[in-house]
Amino acid sequence: MGRPHRTELYHDVPSACWPIVYSPDYNITFMGLEKLHPFDAGKWGKVINFLKEEKLIADDLIVQAREATEEDLLVVHTRRYLNKLKWSFVVATITEVPPLFFLPNFFVQRKVLKPLRTQTGGTIMAGKLAIDRGWAINVGGGFHHCSSDKGGGFCAYADITLAVKFLFERVEGVSKATIIDLDAHQGNGHERDFMDDQRVYIMDVYNRYIYPGDGFAKRAIKRKVELDGGTEDTEYLQKVQTHVEGTLNESRPDIIIYNAGTDILDGDPLGGLAISPQGIVKRDEIVFMAARSRRIPILMVTSGGYQKRTARIIADSILNLHNLRLIDNELATRGAENPKVPACSGSLHAVMRVLCPLSACSRNSRASLWTDLPMPLCRQTNNYIYYMLLLPPLQKGCGQMWHSWR
Repeated sequence: MGRPHRTELYHDVPSACWPIVYSPDYNITFMGLEKLHPFDAGKWGKVINFLKEEKLIADDLIVQAREATEEDLLVVHTRRYLNKLKWSFVVATITEVPPLFFLPNFFVQRKVLKPLRTQTGGTIMAGKLAIDRGWAINVGGGFHHCSSDKGGGFCAYADITLAVKFLFERVEGVSKATIIDLDAHQGNGHERDFMDDQRVYIMDVYNRYIYPGDGFAKRAIKRKVELDGGTEDTEYLQKVQTHVEGTLNESRPDIIIYNAGTDILDGDPLGGLAISPQGIVKRDEIVFMAARSRRIPILMVTSGGYQKRTARIIADSILNLHNLRLIDNELATRGAENPKVPACSGSLHAVMRVLCPLSACSRNSRASLWTDLPMPLCRQTNNYIYYMLLLPPLQKGCGQMWHSWR
């Protein structure tokens, strides 16, 4: 296999930024046509607005998503499939918005597919961020019905498959991935893509009676949990707890991709389950607790959710994860409170990379100064020894620098 193509999606992100990925370009507005689909096509911006209202984040501390280019998409997608998207009737079928059939494709590209490509780029970016910081959330993405050569169910690009393939190709030490898909629908897209790939373990919990009912794709699921319509909190959360623990004990991955669809919410017109808002918040807590307790990097994408209140629930869940310290970014907080601290410089982690140049060191998102930093998970014994020898004088010097900033 040749060298990976050059991409703008794997750039260095300033250390003070939260590993939360978003762009205003995620939101779809197109002469009111977006209202013809039950999906809230502006929910991603609403999530961010709720988080800003709660003072968790600010615009300058969010990682700005970049649009995936054709070269990026070709890592997974066939050129034939991407060419099909140049026909409006194909996009109308995939997105389930029939009036798109009659519109010029350049409008469809700009108003519908560009937002989806930007969300796809956000998922790929969040994959690397999760490795670097221990966790990351793409406020969009989760297009789990799209595979390399076929879209459907409002999913035009296979962002989950792309994120995993990018990590396998570009990040040393990432050789096994686990997909935990808790959207109400079966994730048949990534299942078809990873059908015979033993590096990827798929757990899927879904309503057995709804779309897509893809029997062939089910063969790729290592841990399949099929739910009856109307399943409620107690049964659902018990199954999630049991099977997430079992999945991670079996698979022992280098990265978790968590597809956190909110279409399990009671009253969702397409999901057919009966989970409360509190049940969704608890579900996300269970998954993050399992990942963080094992020190496995986790990438969360928001996927499906077809009610106006889902944006508030997603925001509440992220706030809960923060309150429980399952996600955090103290460096960003200190930078905002003390402008003397070099914001988004990345200097501390640059030193770590010098000490451990060939390893897949894991950054700790809660580290704010040298004396707080944990031992990087160096994969080469020699680099570990160098780090141990050089750490004491560096701690002393950086500690003095810190006090001078304060």
